[in-house]
Amino acid sequence: LVSESVMVAAPAPPCLQGGAGPCRAVLAPAGRLFPFLRTSPSSAEGIPMIGLRSRLAVAVLVFGLCLVYALPSVPYIGTALENVLPSKKINLGLDLKGGIHLTLGVDVAKAVSNSLALAGQDIRRLAKDEKIVVLHPRVVGNDKLEFVLPRAEDEAKLQEILQKHFPQLSVAEPRRTEAGLRYVAAFRPEEISRIEDMALDQALRTIRNRIDQFGVAEPDIRKQEGNRIQVQLPGLSDPRRAVQILGQTAHLEFHLVRDDVDPNKAVLPSGVMALPLLEKGHDGSETATRLIAVEKDAMLSGEDVADAQPTFEKNRASVSLSFNSRGATLFENVTGENVGRRMAIVLDDKVYSAPVIQQRIAGGRAVITGQFTTQEATDLAIVLRAGSLPAPVSVLEERTVGPSLGQESIDSGINAALVGAAAVVVFMAIYYGMSGVIADVMLCFTMLIVMAGMAGFGATLTLPGIAGIVLTIGMAVDANVLIYERIREELHLGLSPLAAVKAGFERATISITDSNLTTIIATVLLYQFGTGPIRGFAVTLSLGIVASMFTAIFVSRAIFEYWARKCGPKGISI
Repeated sequence: LVSESVMVAAPAPPCLQGGAGPCRAVLAPAGRLFPFLRTSPSSAEGIPMIGLRSRLAVAVLVFGLCLVYALPSVPYIGTALENVLPSKKINLGLDLKGGIHLTLGVDVAKAVSNSLALAGQDIRRLAKDEKIVVLHPRVVGNDKLEFVLPRAEDEAKLQEILQKHFPQLSVAEPRRTEAGLRYVAAFRPEEISRIEDMALDQALRTIRNRIDQFGVAEPDIRKQEGNRIQVQLPGLSDPRRAVQILGQTAHLEFHLVRDDVDPNKAVLPSGVMALPLLEKGHDGSETATRLIAVEKDAMLSGEDVADAQPTFEKNRASVSLSFNSRGATLFENVTGENVGRRMAIVLDDKVYSAPVIQQRIAGGRAVITGQFTTQEATDLAIVLRAGSLPAPVSVLEERTVGPSLGQESIDSGINAALVGAAAVVVFMAIYYGMSGVIADVMLCFTMLIVMAGMAGFGATLTLPGIAGIVLTIGMAVDANVLIYERIREELHLGLSPLAAVKAGFERATISITDSNLTTIIATVLLYQFGTGPIRGFAVTLSLGIVASMFTAIFVSRAIFEYWARKCGPKGISI
């Protein structure tokens, strides 16, 4: 506890009657910072412009509102009154509730490569609309796109298409080969930066959508430097399933199968790759029984999927897909042009099925069949419906906090807060008498405001947050100590109780405001540059500082002035 020394030669009488005491200068109140503390210059005792009863009414109103927002977080009471109270309540962090902490890395270079592949397909499609043949668009080295124009007379038209529809591409001068003009294109630097930022944002949004559909309450998901995403899932009961859903890229693609190529050869033809075909083993695990050769360029991707639902085909679990308008058109064209060929449904570089295209498929619907269990089909539908990740995501760090450890943290934090609060309450009541009891009541009011603020803003309470609350208890009483010592000085100098109260609050307000503002600046910096638990500490501490200033300067002053007016010659206990 911090207080200014009181220069007293002898104990002061309990009540000073009559006269205002010797004339002395009083520091100007902090009216510029707190208008409600501004006093009238025409009053000898500085009667507040806002009436005493009005200030007490404001305090009662704030108390009622805070009580309404804080009760939902109180066990049993919040449950019993959930139909009449607000739905918001204080969320418990990972360190208090238990759960899983993940750090995911996003391969943004793969996102650039995927965007180049899609650009190649778009170039081929737009050129076809203009009766121009473009052959073999493919990505080389993850950052360059190559394609061939067999007829040199179409060069001008193709250049016009590239300039009009693909300004983000930097296209080198074509090189003449036996097959025709070979073009090499790459994204411009600003486009690469845009795709990388967009990939990270899309991955963040996709992961959040998956978690929402997975049913995890109060998740904490945020970006970090180095193309990383931090995920905290409090109260999660099945961490393995969460890791599987979040880590699954769910990058869905449709590739044409090359049955004329042996996938087991050491060297495959240009534009062909070998992927494993998954099948279920007898123990229920997925195994790659053999390889299958497919064209490298995807005919369609999961970005065109509008919806995905688990279904049953021939009493087997499967996933039904619905494409958006663009995807439906592409799917119809691809199936119409390749009747009789097999199309591989590839998810995260694994072939789940490779059915034969029997006819042109219109309507924008497809089915992923495989030896899925009902749970696997449901999870796959979740990740596809929430959106496929734009790039592969890897789990860089995984930590699990058990609920028992979280409960121990809660118990330790609550015990520390209770012991600290009890010591402060007893000390204030013994040292300052009835004034100390008022300070204890204001301390309870401050804690109520903190709880209501955290619930109203949807803040998450963490173990460092509890430390911030414990620190708030000491800082809240510190303001009362400064005020009470000022009032004691004024009483020793001969002022009446009412005048001493007003002068004490006015003189102490400046010091309290300065010290608390510097602390608030520090909490703002902690919140801005800190992460996770550090932010929790900053939130609770800043809320506590604001609440303590309101209760100590505004509410406590109204109570003391009312008390000083009513005490008369009996004086106040301080």
